[in-house]
Amino acid sequence: MPNDREHPDGLSRNERSILALIRRHGPMPRAALAQATGVSAQAMTNLTRKLIKNGLLTEQEVVRGKVGQPSTPLSLAPDGALFLGLKLGRKLVELALVDFTGQIKLHRQEVLPNLTPDRVLNFAHHGIATFHSSLSPNMRERITGLGIATPFRLWDWGEEMVDWRGFDLRGELGRELPFPIFLENDATTACGAELIFGRNSLPADFLHIYIAHFPGGGIVLDGNLRFGPRRNAAALGSTLLPGGEQLLDRASVAVLERRLGRPLPPDDSGWDPDETVEYAWAEEAGEALAFTALAAVSIVDFPLVVIDGAVPPATRTRLVEATRKALAALPAEGIDRPHVMEGSMGRTARVLGAAALPLSHFFQPDGALCKS
Repeated sequence: MPNDREHPDGLSRNERSILALIRRHGPMPRAALAQATGVSAQAMTNLTRKLIKNGLLTEQEVVRGKVGQPSTPLSLAPDGALFLGLKLGRKLVELALVDFTGQIKLHRQEVLPNLTPDRVLNFAHHGIATFHSSLSPNMRERITGLGIATPFRLWDWGEEMVDWRGFDLRGELGRELPFPIFLENDATTACGAELIFGRNSLPADFLHIYIAHFPGGGIVLDGNLRFGPRRNAAALGSTLLPGGEQLLDRASVAVLERRLGRPLPPDDSGWDPDETVEYAWAEEAGEALAFTALAAVSIVDFPLVVIDGAVPPATRTRLVEATRKALAALPAEGIDRPHVMEGSMGRTARVLGAAALPLSHFFQPDGALCKS
């Protein structure tokens, strides 16, 4: 039987493994969970009984009529734990309350043309207070932590961002909040959302590219999200392209907005670029994304590249198709071209990924979403 040493946060590794298996594969009976984890049937009964008692799992209806004894699938209890996610963007700040299954229960957003630390703090404190007031005392106690998704080096965006240099957002929020706070790069958390809440068919190794105002990325190796020694792995926007441009000069919403001569709204329903302009932008972005993907594959043998973004599904599909087309035309002697597929999170990726930071810390087997 695997080591079942009690974790300092209250859940053993085996209990975390059970939760992670059900999160990835959906409802599972005890027999399947026992086989997947290597524990005995009796031990699995005891482990799942404790998780049900703690409100993290719930029993579904008994399944009858199949070979063998009737079985009772176990599923995650949506209200078993709650998580807050705060996302900072170029034009938009968001706050979400996310349940144990990854569903957004409450959401607030505000357009902040001038993204100053004071405005972000005020938005976060007011939003969290509003969320609290709408929850029962029991549900408030189930808020496990706050995750923050933010671009790193905000002061590089221009003089108006100079106040962010040296500002400790996590520390300032922690002065008044009663739960742990986690902070990571926004593109990395977008990748984390796909890993934790996305498809269950993802391979153990893949590259994730997220197209927003600027592009970014995430790396998953051996099933774990990697952020690197400086917590800035897969800073794909800085990738140097032939001709001296960077990826952010080709594959970003900012480029599309410059060509349109106006900003695009931060929601899918209002997205209305001229189709000819968007098509040309997607074709050129796809060429840049294909070069970036193939360069990454030549260093790390990724079988898959996932492309997602703060764009409507139709625009994401256009970017993926353009990338596949350009990738097929690039020379690839000595390496295997990766498969390219669409992400499944869209605009919610970064705020969901932020909420996944405390979730992974307390409920994933290794206790962390990101690894160096």
